[in-house]
Amino acid sequence: MTKAFQKIYTKITKITKATCSLKADDVSNEELAFIDGRAAQVVKISGDEITLQIFGGTEGIPTNAEVVFMGKAPTLKVGEQLVGRFFNAYGKPIDGRPQPEGKEVEIGGSSVNPVRRKQPSELLATGIPGIDLNNTLVTGQKIPFFTDPDQPFNEVMASVALHAKSDKIILGGMGMTNDDYLYYKNTFSNAGVLNHIISFINTTEDPSVERLLIPDMALTAAEYFAVEKKEKVLVLLSDMTNYADALAIVSNRMDQIPSKDSMPGSLYSDLAKIYEKAVQFPDGGSVTIIAVTTLSGGDITHAIPDNTGYITEGQLYLRRDSDTGKVIIDPFRSLSRLKQLVIGKKTREDHPQVMNAAIRLYADAANARTKRENGFDLTDYDIRTLSFAKDYTKELLAIDISLDTTEMLEAVWKLFAKYFSPEEVNIKTALVEKYWKN
Repeated sequence: MTKAFQKIYTKITKITKATCSLKADDVSNEELAFIDGRAAQVVKISGDEITLQIFGGTEGIPTNAEVVFMGKAPTLKVGEQLVGRFFNAYGKPIDGRPQPEGKEVEIGGSSVNPVRRKQPSELLATGIPGIDLNNTLVTGQKIPFFTDPDQPFNEVMASVALHAKSDKIILGGMGMTNDDYLYYKNTFSNAGVLNHIISFINTTEDPSVERLLIPDMALTAAEYFAVEKKEKVLVLLSDMTNYADALAIVSNRMDQIPSKDSMPGSLYSDLAKIYEKAVQFPDGGSVTIIAVTTLSGGDITHAIPDNTGYITEGQLYLRRDSDTGKVIIDPFRSLSRLKQLVIGKKTREDHPQVMNAAIRLYADAANARTKRENGFDLTDYDIRTLSFAKDYTKELLAIDISLDTTEMLEAVWKLFAKYFSPEEVNIKTALVEKYWKN
């Protein structure tokens, strides 16, 4: 409803496919507006020339349309009533239940000053051994999930949401199909975990530009629970490629000169604004971000993953194993740069050596596979490493496996004893005597 204090204009000077421009006074950047009843946001101010991005597109908007400035940026009402709910890009319910009440805060604020942060040092177990064993995550970390579009990344993210040891899980879905949305909704409901999950969803049927609001909505909710409630919050964002594509749409329609791969020149700072919200607070609260980035044709050098890699602290890489047919967390291409802060400290003492030994043996199996493909004879050790790699893939790297950190270590020790001698595994004698499975 229009109020007396709101600024109203009726003379639009320029209309593109995604934006419109007009002359207006006393307007702030990122301020929310409504144009002919459609939500919009200020994206550029040049003197008194204001450019607004219209989330629903500009088709049918006349030059004399009523433009109402709301005097504030988009907001979200935060509080416990968010929990267990599904919302759209504006924070409006899409689950048929009432609008929640709470403290209204603007979305998209600045990230935490580095001097106010604590070095991440708390384990974040996901329940997926392919992550927890070789690429252990730490609260306050930011890490992308690189994957081809045809890989089941939604199943992985849902599994993380079901098993991760966090107080709150916040899902930000961008450009999801309705089937994906219903998959998450049904998975969470059937597992009985909605009591600690909050979801913000933009589907393929919604305007693509709206997905630009999803990360800010998700992270605003995350910061509330991390700061006010001092909780451990995990934010799952999927798919950041769809987010970047929406940025490109707006940029191109504003006649900005594109950069590499048709992405806007601001892509790095746009992505950093999101990822830098990951933080470990000194008093215990934290925001951890895992974000899917789908790769077009598996191209890791594309501007989106390329810029992402400069911002984040490693990457998780999804691929299908040719020997077993299983989708796995690739141990060679994945990397958590912060894992050394927790493995063997917040996990069992044997974790670092078990991890290193298993990867070495898995690499030996890769060498043996190359020898076999090139027609060379295999040694007995080669044959055993190939058998080990097959079981290791099925029992620990596959994404459909769920184990806690102790169970995964026990599983690796069993595989060591099944295929190798302690001397071949090359782990400290004290650890072998304590954990070797005869």
